[in-house]
Amino acid sequence: MTPAPTLARATRRAMLACALGGLLPRAARAQPGGAAIRFGILPIGGTKDSSDVWGPMLAELSRAVGRPIAKMSVTSYDTMEQAIARDEVDMAFLPGRMALDAVIVHGMRVVAQVVRHDGLPGYRATLLARRDGPVRDLAAVLAEPGRWRLARGEKRSLSGFIVPKLELFLPRGIDIETAFQGDIVGTHQRTALAVANNEADLATNNTADFERFAVQFPDEAARLRELWQSELVPHGVIVVRGSYDAGLRRAIEEFLLRYGRGPGRQAERQRVVLKALHDFAGFLPADNRSLAATAELTRKLDLDSARSAEWISEAARQARLRRIEAEYAERMRVLK
Repeated sequence: MTPAPTLARATRRAMLACALGGLLPRAARAQPGGAAIRFGILPIGGTKDSSDVWGPMLAELSRAVGRPIAKMSVTSYDTMEQAIARDEVDMAFLPGRMALDAVIVHGMRVVAQVVRHDGLPGYRATLLARRDGPVRDLAAVLAEPGRWRLARGEKRSLSGFIVPKLELFLPRGIDIETAFQGDIVGTHQRTALAVANNEADLATNNTADFERFAVQFPDEAARLRELWQSELVPHGVIVVRGSYDAGLRRAIEEFLLRYGRGPGRQAERQRVVLKALHDFAGFLPADNRSLAATAELTRKLDLDSARSAEWISEAARQARLRRIEAEYAERMRVLK
């Protein structure tokens, strides 16, 4: 597989796009009119808050590509997955696992990847506890998980479920879904609030969302401390409907690469909008190959889960392992 562009190369391409000027190239500009682009929005905090922060950028995108943008705010990952499956979403910002499914199963295409203020190609999953709570340290959590109440993300959430399960709990024989004393499932804001307000003892979260949480809920954030950090988790991507013609896809991509870059008051206003969106710094060029790391993470999780599960026979276990490898090979073929 040809490797995806490095962060440095991608940044140079984004700067070049910015230098092309204020207007989209004529060849890349979509024709005015046409059906609305339905943009799917996952909840950052509340559904309304998430819709509001995307509004200014989507209004500019609408003018740039000559099509109306219809915002579609959902309440959960499952709701977004169902909307994509019903062809009710044409474009969305999705985390890695959801983006992978959108590309592999539903034929969507990656057109850009976000970059945050720190310039890192990802963020880290975390495990939070209260500063004055009963959890002494990570060792106490791992020694007796059944003592603690856990607030976690949905199963499709990389940092809220998949990465903590894969890197922290599964290697120690702990089932994140059954080992704890009940759990709360929700957004990263919801899980952090649950611990801060003593509804739970622990919460899965991530460094990017917790930065935003600390701005919105400084008192509650001050009550929390971090017990664990994961390896880097890839940033989310922008995906669009695979059936869109090349001109419309280029128009969308050019808009994203230029957004918030360069001098002037318009770019300054755009950077304010980006900061409200998970503290984004802008967008970098990307294609389906950018999901290769997520495909590998998914493969590892599936393999580890299959190896640790109980089976009626070793033959059944080996058959499952072979299916996982075959699914991974097919995903990588599609992502090329």
